[in-house]
Amino acid sequence: MSTAVEWPPSLWAAATPAGPTLPSVDGDIGADVTVIGAGFTGLSTALSLARRGIDVAVIEAAEPGWGASGRNNGQVIPTLTRPEPDDIIRRHGEAGERLVHLIRDCAQTLFDVARDEGIDCEAEQNGWLQPVHSPGRMKIAERRVAQWSRVGAPVSLKSREEMRDLTGSDNWFGGWGNTTGGHINPLALARGLARAVLRHGGRIYGRSPVEAIRRDGAHWFARTPRGTVKSRALVLATNAYTGEFSSKLVPEIARQVVPIFSWQLATKPISDNVRKSIIPGRQAVSDTHRELYFARYDARNRLVTGGAILLPIKRRERMQTYISGRLARLFPQIGNVEFDYVWNGYVGITRDFFPRFHQLGPDAFAWVGCNGRAVGLSVALGRELARAVTGTPLSELALPVSEPTPLPAHGLIRSFAPAMLLPYRYQDAREI
Repeated sequence: MSTAVEWPPSLWAAATPAGPTLPSVDGDIGADVTVIGAGFTGLSTALSLARRGIDVAVIEAAEPGWGASGRNNGQVIPTLTRPEPDDIIRRHGEAGERLVHLIRDCAQTLFDVARDEGIDCEAEQNGWLQPVHSPGRMKIAERRVAQWSRVGAPVSLKSREEMRDLTGSDNWFGGWGNTTGGHINPLALARGLARAVLRHGGRIYGRSPVEAIRRDGAHWFARTPRGTVKSRALVLATNAYTGEFSSKLVPEIARQVVPIFSWQLATKPISDNVRKSIIPGRQAVSDTHRELYFARYDARNRLVTGGAILLPIKRRERMQTYISGRLARLFPQIGNVEFDYVWNGYVGITRDFFPRFHQLGPDAFAWVGCNGRAVGLSVALGRELARAVTGTPLSELALPVSEPTPLPAHGLIRSFAPAMLLPYRYQDAREI
């Protein structure tokens, strides 16, 4: 992906008022806490700090929401992609229990922040549904409902008939859902969070890619092309874009995740009579395919969906044909499908689909590896990272920190990552 500072030709860019005008880093400046990256994690961290009167400076390579936070589907999902509560606790112990509770509450956290700060981000907390795409995969839904129920999540199992009524499609065999989920305009949320940070006294610097960080004495230094930011504490909040502007920006963390292109497509507005027969409750929907089938409405009744594609040849045109065929299979009542917007961004994938949390040194933390669940999770983790750099001990945080484990031959893996669609489609076609 180009690192040119341009807004993507997305639905969200077209529908969202411009963000705040920001200065660049020019010369040497100081702050109590430096946050690198103005996506959901960085802005949530900064907002939590600024609300407490802490001097925080956000340093962004482009503009707030330019990366994945402004380019995604906008589904607010209070789970991880594959690891389930028992998996998380088994791996991380007590810290895993705290992380499970944070994940359980992350959707509610996001909607509460948007409401409390008066952010107009087209928020609809109508719930999230995960239909299952084969009869045998109902075992997955049953297991997830059982595990999330045990930790107090508002989840429920859905029969095939219930899922047909909820989605308007007879292609799924049941599933489950969580009532705290929903969807937002992600770019509007990012820009709204940026305004909230500024309103509470925080600072944000745009068009200032951080090239490297270092620790010297009792301070952290973040170097940009035209200046340096000195601070007591630091949060790295760049996720899948960590190595995008500088290969020297904590490469051992950048090489833990594989940035995968995720394509998003927005249809022309759906007529009212058809819309009432397709996801009539306007929930966010993402199913059990490894190559996810997902969809939600925006505020203008466009169906926003997407996917991935294998060969880098006429991807934009081929993606439209591929996804329009999928929508026609899932929802025959939709008729002829046309798309007004087609765009893409990165999703940061880890080898085992677990997120990674790291302490970079004294009062410095990072996380990477959203695995397609960044929207709610990032906002909630921002609050936790703010606590981490203001003295809360690790024994009280939902941050199971570990040492970075870079992937060997990361560049090669990144080049061939799209080929994983082939085994995913094979596995999706098999019954379990």
